[in-house]
Amino acid sequence: MKFLMLAVAILPSLALADGDPRFTKLRDQAEAMGAISAFVEKYVGDCASKMLGGGECEKNAEVFRQGSTGKKFYMIITEETSTVLSMGEIQMQGKFILNLTPFFAASGMALTHGAPSRTDADGNPVMPFIRIDSNLPDGWNPAMMARQVQGQALRLQIVFTPQGVWSLPKKGGGTMKGVKAKFDAIVVSVGRTGEQVGIWLPK
Repeated sequence: MKFLMLAVAILPSLALADGDPRFTKLRDQAEAMGAISAFVEKYVGDCASKMLGGGECEKNAEVFRQGSTGKKFYMIITEETSTVLSMGEIQMQGKFILNLTPFFAASGMALTHGAPSRTDADGNPVMPFIRIDSNLPDGWNPAMMARQVQGQALRLQIVFTPQGVWSLPKKGGGTMKGVKAKFDAIVVSVGRTGEQVGIWLPK
């Protein structure tokens, strides 16, 4: 899995007014977040050694973590960067599953749902899918949806709660780090129209 920079765009509230009331309630309780990279850097603390000023950086990161841990945040992953989605099984009556890899890379680190405990043979963190119950929009068939997923044309809205920092040994030496979070709710929509496709809420 490549570490990619993810852009987060906060859209006008009017465009997101319609939606599942359960998600809307959680979203309204959360703070809208800017770029993932900036948040992860501030939360983890991408700091140099103390001799190079890392001590002040670590102190700032600790203050930011104390103020952010346990607090709800809201982010939108634009369709161009939603490479974490893949098609799951097709069910009956227009229903299907979207598989989300809950790993959002940023600045050589990541924001994740839970914390990875191991890496694969290539040194990439292993994360279980989040399975999102989804419905085909009117007039769509599974092949059309598969093209949308492959073409990165879907948008994600996520409410999450930071819980701490994780770390794993990096292949070739060093350590990879990230933000361990609890994903409180996820909505998937068609980027072009804003039509909701799926929603996930933890059971």
